[in-house]
Amino acid sequence: MMSISPTYLLYYLPLLVSISLVYGATRHEDMTLILKHAAYTAYWITSFMGVIFLILLGIGYLVS
Repeated sequence: MMSISPTYLLYYLPLLVSISLVYGATRHEDMTLILKHAAYTAYWITSFMGVIFLILLGIGYLVS
C-alpha cells in the first residue's frame, strides 16, 4: 500500500517534461535535436523509475 496519495504522481509529468527539455537544451541548439533528446531522456528516466519501482515492490512482497 502506498503511504502517499496517488495524486502526487500528477506532479511527475510536468517535472519530467521540464527536466527533459532543460537537459536537452543544454546539449543542443537546434529545436528538433532538443526535442529528440528530451524524448529519449524522458524515456530513460521513466524506465529507470519503473525498474526501481518493481524492485521495491518485490522487496515489499518479500518483507510482508
